Amino acid sequence: MKSVKEQSIEAKVLERLKNFPTCLEIVKYLFADEELQEMQEYANNVSIKRLGYNDHGPVHMKQVTSNSIKMLNILHEAGIRTSLEEEEIGSFEDSMCGVVIACLMHDLGMMIGRQGHEEMSVRLAIPLIDRTLLKFFPNDMHKRVVIKSLAIESIIGHMATRKIHSLEAGIILIADGCDMTKGRARIPMALNTHPKVGDIHKYSASAITRVKIYHGETKPIKIDVEMATEVGFFQVEEVLFTKIESSTVKPFVELYAGVTGEERKQYL
Repeated sequence: MKSVKEQSIEAKVLERLKNFPTCLEIVKYLFADEELQEMQEYANNVSIKRLGYNDHGPVHMKQVTSNSIKMLNILHEAGIRTSLEEEEIGSFEDSMCGVVIACLMHDLGMMIGRQGHEEMSVRLAIPLIDRTLLKFFPNDMHKRVVIKSLAIESIIGHMATRKIHSLEAGIILIADGCDMTKGRARIPMALNTHPKVGDIHKYSASAITRVKIYHGETKPIKIDVEMATEVGFFQVEEVLFTKIESSTVKPFVELYAGVTGEERKQYL
């Protein structure tokens, strides 16, 4: 049974894809895919209950999808071409398809464990990617190869541990880092009451009250992070900023962060 929050994010994703009919149908198909749903849920179980990490399940993967679509659309409206467009091997919608598929599968490797989970995510996602693309592009080998390759690059590059080269993969890096509000740490904070190394990630995420993605003032994308206490700066500087620094989208991003009611600190 999907939670109210998960259903709300799904509705937002579908609304943001209304101008991209093929991509919209792919996402509807994946939202209804029982195997993917079970994999996302199990990844979350391992992440939260077994390892004590933040949410890495269906809500997180769908929130990253929503963030990615918003940022990709902002860049498109600003006249920034995706790598597939720039190289004349695919359309903007092809880029969007690769991005949303990757977002919905990027943390499947958490089913196995945290270490190297991005590589494991690729191995687990490939059968799902192949099945999905064959359904929607049965007679277009070119699209299947291009979108699959883009999705794999995006999945394996989402931790900033591997060099990425496409604009599309750079979007997911930042979209993943933007999902750091207190709701993501709520369950592990409740379940794990004994202190241990690594808790700073949960405490810092708990301090983040809002992450907004807007049209920027001097650059196309503006990210504004609001927090209840200064411990949230750890999450901004050690997670989000690190991912932006490694992203191909960095030249197009403004980043602000601050405690509610205080002046914002500008990072980019």
